[in-house]
Amino acid sequence: MQYKYQLILLGSEVGAKSQILSKLFQKLKDLGLSDNILRIVVAENFSSDYLGNQPAFGVYFGDIDGKHKDLDITERLLKEGTMILPVYFGIPDDGAFAKEIPYILSNQNGIRFIESETDRIANIILESFELLRSTRKIFISYRRNESTSVAIQLYEALESYNYDVFLDTHTIGKGEPFQDEIWHRMTDCDVIVLLNTPKFLESHWCKEEFAEASTKKIGLVQLVWPNHDIKKIDSGSHISYPLILKESDFVDNIYNNKDKSKLVDIAVEEIIQKVESVRARNLASRQDNLITDFRNIAVECGRNVTVQPEKFITEDLPSGKRIIYIPTIGIPQSTSCQSAEIRHELEVNMSTSVRLIYDDLRIRDKWLKHLDWLNDNFKKDILTLKKQDFKSWLLATK
Repeated sequence: MQYKYQLILLGSEVGAKSQILSKLFQKLKDLGLSDNILRIVVAENFSSDYLGNQPAFGVYFGDIDGKHKDLDITERLLKEGTMILPVYFGIPDDGAFAKEIPYILSNQNGIRFIESETDRIANIILESFELLRSTRKIFISYRRNESTSVAIQLYEALESYNYDVFLDTHTIGKGEPFQDEIWHRMTDCDVIVLLNTPKFLESHWCKEEFAEASTKKIGLVQLVWPNHDIKKIDSGSHISYPLILKESDFVDNIYNNKDKSKLVDIAVEEIIQKVESVRARNLASRQDNLITDFRNIAVECGRNVTVQPEKFITEDLPSGKRIIYIPTIGIPQSTSCQSAEIRHELEVNMSTSVRLIYDDLRIRDKWLKHLDWLNDNFKKDILTLKKQDFKSWLLATK
């Protein structure tokens, strides 16, 4: 592959570096991507290994004694517009960031390294390379008369970690069609946090939400209430990660009061970690399913398409033109075209066009009409193509 993603590691030599790299390579595997797409650049070899014309992201590891290294490289990267994530280790209230991180990075938003943040840091790196979408969308499914207070608690906790969280009572605007908006937001989410209370499946709409998640193959993080049999809901789910809650996971052991039950802080932290770890795996699985569906239909229509290692599809037409098909989870966005490989394709081959392929099931009509309008009125070399139209479009443009 001509382009590689460059991860530049700067600052002090700490054990956190190997932990983050190990997690990062595991996530690349989960995404179905080869380790070869990533080039690790360290300060000692920066002058020989770093290529200024290829995508880069830096991580600066702080020094607890304030002995800052690699300032010249850091300054150069900042001038070139490269993002650098400062990682520090001490207590925030004790001024650890200001001491451990050089002043040149003082206006960057940093992360304090603790083991539970390894997933999050790895995901930030993937997001910076557009290998994992930067929107972090979570849907909370629950039964109001059993777990309202816990649902609200998780909504607030996940939002504080910069997730875009859907909770019906907090998210749906006045005058919006309630159920249509629920299906729409579920379609566009990364992970569903399902509060599996004893009578969850007795609610028609809760049962429908669970069935919808299975149909769309959306990953579930199940929070199973104490003294509840998980088997009642586990069968048929696509990707399901249960967390069995104990009475001690609730404040004062109160778990059966819809208005007063609250999770203890350590339980909330465990849930957030699980959501972060599941997100990349679930998005990759849904992307793989969309690629498989499109490829099978293309072959059936006599089209010769190739799945690239970077998880997009190419087709070289007899006319010499090339089409890139980009699998898009949820609602197609222009950012789906911004990966380094696709930007490079568009730069070197002016006859290349792009189709953002997506599953339109349960996306609201107003969005589908908007996407169709964009197709009819804007740039013709970047268009959307919905799943229900795969076959007719492939046959019509043969």
